[in-house]
Amino acid sequence: MEIATTLIAIGALLLLGMLADEIGHRTQMPRVTLLILCGLAAGPAFLDLLPENLTQLYETLAVLALSMVAFVLGGKLSRVHLQNSGKAVTVVSASAVVSTAIVVFAGLALLGFPLELALILAALATATDPAATSDVIRQYRAKGPFTTILSGIVALDDIWGILVFAFCLMGAQALMGGDGSGALLHAVWEIAGSLLLGAIVGLPAGYLSGRLQPGDPTLAEALGIVFLTAGLAIWLDLSFLLAGIACGAMVVNTGRHHTRPFYEIEHIEWPFMIFFFVLAGAALQPDLLLKLGLLGAAYVLLRLAGRLAGGWLGGKLSGGAGTDRSYLFGLSLLPQAGVALGMALVAAEVLPQYRDEILTVAIGSTIVFELLGPAATQLALRRVGETGKAGEDDPET
Repeated sequence: MEIATTLIAIGALLLLGMLADEIGHRTQMPRVTLLILCGLAAGPAFLDLLPENLTQLYETLAVLALSMVAFVLGGKLSRVHLQNSGKAVTVVSASAVVSTAIVVFAGLALLGFPLELALILAALATATDPAATSDVIRQYRAKGPFTTILSGIVALDDIWGILVFAFCLMGAQALMGGDGSGALLHAVWEIAGSLLLGAIVGLPAGYLSGRLQPGDPTLAEALGIVFLTAGLAIWLDLSFLLAGIACGAMVVNTGRHHTRPFYEIEHIEWPFMIFFFVLAGAALQPDLLLKLGLLGAAYVLLRLAGRLAGGWLGGKLSGGAGTDRSYLFGLSLLPQAGVALGMALVAAEVLPQYRDEILTVAIGSTIVFELLGPAATQLALRRVGETGKAGEDDPET
């Protein structure tokens, strides 16, 4: 009976994803938000319709979906794109991360919250949700200078975010009278090791890609590369997101026919994304919104202000095509999910006296930004006039 209910749930979720896609096209609502809302309604918080053995697969399905997203994001870091917009990507992404951390920390400190807690929440605020942002770009077939820069920013954000989190965690431990050097060493290992692993897998994969016959072997090849990278990263206690991005970047810059692996992944990733977003919605706890209070409200508003300020400043400093409405970069980087929650769990273990505050703000604000963030990203893309421009290299055309 468990197998039957699981198969029924899987079939229903896939059909639900098709419905969300159609509603999104007709109403101009991001399908990410629709799927999260469906998961929230079907989850334990409301109707509790999803079988337990399916919800237990959430972590595995999340890794499968996000590893494919990371690989495709890495494919955006080709030499051509980096030559054309590499400066803007680096400057805007660094500015958004640093500005967000500074604004959140300064604001919480001025409101009288403990400095060590303000440091941790400032680090959490730098994390984004690459899956949500990438899916909005794909749903609206956004193309143009702004979209190119945004895709690169999403690919680099986690690197800056992990570094900022390491320094903030060190500072918080120092304020508490401890030694925070271990956090920095772990961050260096996570970043350097992840990038190295991605390069090691991606280098031979890039040279071998396109040599097999078109069709299923190419799809099997692409999925094998992606899942092998993710599995090795988790086994080595590295970031499978960073490793996937590095692998994708290596493949796109060394492959003879490098576009095919990315197209194959993009064609197959949507079913996994449906499971990911619906189950993510089912895992949300809306009652935590009522517990956020002043700390949570301040965090949400300060993160929004920091993102807008960082995007605007980065665009002004970098200049060039796609940065004339630089304040919109911050608006398009509001989604926040797995990376921030991972940071929160680590910080809660290191600073147990602030465990409740850290986890409540992290989980509660994730609900806010996962529901509102995709709509904000879509608004930004529409304001720059880059939605609905399907090009010849769009896999859906």
